[in-house]
Amino acid sequence: MSLGIAFKGPEGIVLAADSRVTLHVQVQVQAPQQGQTLLLPATFDNATKLLRVKGQDYVGAITYGAGAIGGAAGQQEPRTAHSFIPEFETSLAQTQRLSVLEFAQRLSDFFMARWTQAGMPIPVPPGQDMIFLVGGYDQDAPYGRVFEIFIPSKPVPHETLPAGQFGATWGGQSQIVSRLINGFDPMTPYAVRDFMHVPHVPPGQLDPLDIDLRTKLASKIPWQFLPLQDCVDLSIFLVRATITLQKWTVDIRGVGGAVDVATITRIKGFEYIQQKAIVGEVTK
Repeated sequence: MSLGIAFKGPEGIVLAADSRVTLHVQVQVQAPQQGQTLLLPATFDNATKLLRVKGQDYVGAITYGAGAIGGAAGQQEPRTAHSFIPEFETSLAQTQRLSVLEFAQRLSDFFMARWTQAGMPIPVPPGQDMIFLVGGYDQDAPYGRVFEIFIPSKPVPHETLPAGQFGATWGGQSQIVSRLINGFDPMTPYAVRDFMHVPHVPPGQLDPLDIDLRTKLASKIPWQFLPLQDCVDLSIFLVRATITLQKWTVDIRGVGGAVDVATITRIKGFEYIQQKAIVGEVTK
């Protein structure tokens, strides 16, 4: 599942992601159940999910959800989103600076095509999309924009925060982040309605119980006030807290590895704040 965070602050945008990707591998079951196969999870902690595209210096993206295109769900060997970026860069060669929305749409079109070519399922069950958060600055715009893309379910980019509003958008294995920021687990409204024998709100509609809980329980963070450094610190804290707590929980440990972080500002554009490095064997 992994975890991605896009923080839209008044001084800039922060993109943060962990480095764990999980693949499901088919394994043949031995006797006495010959002929049966199991899907076993295999985790890798050095994936790159913070995406930078050559020639587009005022925009970036993070990805979470489905860790690869291909594999058990498709007709080709699995590949991560990052492994396709050279092809995406080539498709944008000689392209002038794109707006954030234009970039998000081009990214969506590119990965939708790769998803289809690999024979990946359409539609997919909830939670099995490859999701992108795209953040950046339009030319001469005072504040940044953040868009969300679901491949293949909702390929049309959706802006997560309207103009003039600030805050964080997160996704993936986000239960711990939601508890820290919103004050409750995302499943709480469902659990309460089940306990009270109250009908659930149809998908796509706002749940008044969810809104009421956020109003009463959410952490009192002045999003519009935070300097860029505080946005960076909070983003790292949320990813790191998830990684740390998962070490002790009996659950899917889908978040791990290094935390990659970048900022995007209207003056300096995309800048890495911390980025894992390729290293050799550590010797004394």
